[in-house]
Parts: sequence; structure tokens; C-alpha cells
Amino acid sequence: MGSDGPRARPYDEDRAHDGSPRPGYEQVLAALAGVDLGELSRAIAEWLDDQGVTFGVQPFTVDPVPRLLAAAEWEPLASGLAQRTRALNLFLQDAYGARRIVAAGLIADQLIDGAEGYEPDLAGRLPPGSPPAAIIGFDRVREPGGEFLVLEDNLRTPSGIAYLLAARGALSAKLPPGFPPPRPIDPLLYELLGATLRAAAPAGLVHEPVIVVLTDGPDNVAHYEHSCLARGLGLPLITPEDLEPDGERLNARLAGDHVRPVDVVYRRTDEDRIRDELGRVTPVAELLMPAWLSGNIGLVNAFGNGVADDKLMHGHVEDFVRFYLEQEPQVRSVPTLALDSPDAGREAIGRLGELVIKPRHGHGGAGVTIGSQAGEAELALARAELEAHPEQYVAQPIVPLSRHPTVIDGRLEPRHVDLRPFAFFADDVSLAPGGLSRVAFDAGEMVVNSSQNGGGKDTWVLD
Repeated sequence: MGSDGPRARPYDEDRAHDGSPRPGYEQVLAALAGVDLGELSRAIAEWLDDQGVTFGVQPFTVDPVPRLLAAAEWEPLASGLAQRTRALNLFLQDAYGARRIVAAGLIADQLIDGAEGYEPDLAGRLPPGSPPAAIIGFDRVREPGGEFLVLEDNLRTPSGIAYLLAARGALSAKLPPGFPPPRPIDPLLYELLGATLRAAAPAGLVHEPVIVVLTDGPDNVAHYEHSCLARGLGLPLITPEDLEPDGERLNARLAGDHVRPVDVVYRRTDEDRIRDELGRVTPVAELLMPAWLSGNIGLVNAFGNGVADDKLMHGHVEDFVRFYLEQEPQVRSVPTLALDSPDAGREAIGRLGELVIKPRHGHGGAGVTIGSQAGEAELALARAELEAHPEQYVAQPIVPLSRHPTVIDGRLEPRHVDLRPFAFFADDVSLAPGGLSRVAFDAGEMVVNSSQNGGGKDTWVLD
């Protein structure tokens, strides 16, 4: 999150401070010169509509101007995120196991146990084998000096892979000639995802694993992505009603009422908890847990991963890298401050204009207060919440998001962007080049979610 305040001028993705174009952008701007940008936007929107690309019931919007990353910039970023992926998975295994990091005094038991995503049922029972967070989507922002920082780690059911493919498809079909060529992502993304799912299969299989994609159904806001990935991988797309537990085994009713044993479940359901607010086992956990805990199915991603993407835990991920890998972190996190006492809450209230206040267990931008942009009513609500329940929130310094040329009403204007790259952990960690840049279409807006007038930008890694 960030702000156009007087503290620092946001980083412009296309131009250096002296106005000279950054690598590749001279070609991009030249290729767009003389193009009717409004018509280009409409052509891309029509292509996406023809392909059925939606986010919930809304069309998914893709801006025509691609975001460029030089290879020399991407390679260290990808290496740092691969390092972070390994450390996060080691933490998950430790948090449900021996808790060596607690014994070392780096974090407290209470921090783990108090995370909304912590699942007590998994203590000492996390199945061995594939990494718990085999797929991670990282939310990255670029600060004014040009460094990418990690704003959030998404380890539960990270979405966006299919939208990345859709953005690339739309631009490939509709952009005029003259653009620099990007590194390809199709079929690479399907290859990385497929390898990750196959690697999650139980050890000792003598047959090709039977893999299914589990969705809630059309009512899930990301159902387009579920169906797109299942189709692209050639896998059955099923709902919980299609699953038939058989003791410590799991069967699925596939096309033609054919029942087959399942080896791997790519779980894309909104429900990712083992127990609900009343302590009852959730329906999806009731279906999957016996076979998963017995080692008879692989689960991507695992239950219990929410303990690591807790916003308060985010401030310790660099400690995870040092502790588990004995390496220095190659990428930094946006600093996260715990508001775990009334004094900390009052201090945050005193600095509200220079902080971003987030619910510790929130998602999708809901409940976020950007102090420098909030109106008086929003600030009053934030003060009241911090006075009453400071422990339910975290604070981060305002980091001005970088800006990128974006088509607004048929002309190019700067708009704020973030970046969500995806890491896939099979035998080792691999990242698809680039990722999905998310853009806020409202001037000065820092929340880039599709649910809040945001959209996507194709992100090109150039050679």
C-alpha cells in the first residue's frame, strides 16, 4: 500500500527521474503512437469477453499497456522469492512440528497459536512429503528507490494464474506490431503447475497419479480460473459433491459416473479451514482429512498454511530465511508492526497519517486504512478500532506504489500497480517469468484489487 504524499515521489515504471525511457519502453510508446487507445482497450475487452474471462460475475479488465521487467532485474527477484518459498515451507513444517524456531527465541508460541490460520488439529500430524505451500503468490510493491518489497505472502489458495494467461493472450491477439518480445509463459505455466501437482502424489505410486481440481462450483468468484486451469491441464474439475471418502482413501465420481481413487487434490475451495468458528469440522476438511493425514492423497495447497500468511507473521519471514536456510534474505518485506498492546495502539493512532492499518486476519483490501488518504469518518473509525482492539490490527509504513502508464478514457495516465509473481515448488522452486501486475484505475488509488475498480496488466520479462 502507499500514497502520493510529499515524503517520496513514486517510482515511474516507464521513465527514469530525468525523463528518459527505461529499457523497452521507448519501443512500447512508439508502437502505441497513433493508435486509438480507446479502441484498443475495447478490442481487448471484447477478446476477454469472447473467452469468458470473468472475476465472479464481473468482466476481468486488462489494460493494453504491458509492464516491462529487464532480465537483469527479474533474475535476482525470482531467486529471492524462491529462497523465501523454501523458508516459508520449512516454517510451516516446524510450526506444526518441533517448533525449533520458538526454542531458539526468535518467535513466541503465542504468535503461532494466535494466528487465525493455525490449525491445532495438525500439531504433530502434518503429513510428510510434498511442501505444504506448493504454490505461493507474492504481493510485491516497488518503493520509490526502485526496490521490490514483499507486501504479503499468499499461501492458502493463491489466485491469478489463469488471469495472467488471459492477459497475455489478449495482448498477443490485439497489440499492434513493434513491441519488444517477452519471455513466453504458455505452456510454461501449465508445465510448472502440472509438475507441482504430480510431485504432490503419495510416494510409491506405480501408476500415473489421478489428479483432480476441486472447486466450490460456479458461485466461487474464481471459478473461471478453476475451469481454465483444469481444462489446460486436462484434469477433471469436480465439486465436493463428487468426492466419496472410503475410510482412509478418497474416490471421486468423474465423467460418466465413473468412480476412481484419487491421488492428488488441487484444492481451490474458498473454505480452507479444518474447523469453523464454532469448532466444527468443515465439510471440505471432513472429505479430505482422513486420506490426507493417512498419506494416501497429496493436497495442494495444504490445510494449515494460513499460519504463515498471517499479517503479523509477515514481519518475521526474513528471520525464517536466516534461521532455516542460514542465508541472508535476498528480498525484503515491508516492515510490519505488531499492535499487541494498548500502548502500541495509541502510538499508531498518533502516527495514523503515516501508516497503513490492516486487520491482522483480513484479505482483499477489506478494512485497510491508508492514513494519508483516508477521510475523517474513516480515520475516526480506525481510531476507535485501535483504541478498543489494537491486537486485531497491524501497521505498516506507507510505501508509495510505483506508477505505470495506463489507458484511461483513451489516453495514457499514470496509475499505481503492484506485482503478483507465482512460485511453484515441485522437486525445487521455479517461478514463471513476470506475473500478474494489478492496477488501480482510479487516480491516486492504492488498493489494486479487482473488487475495488482494479484490473490486470500483463507483465513481460525481456531478454
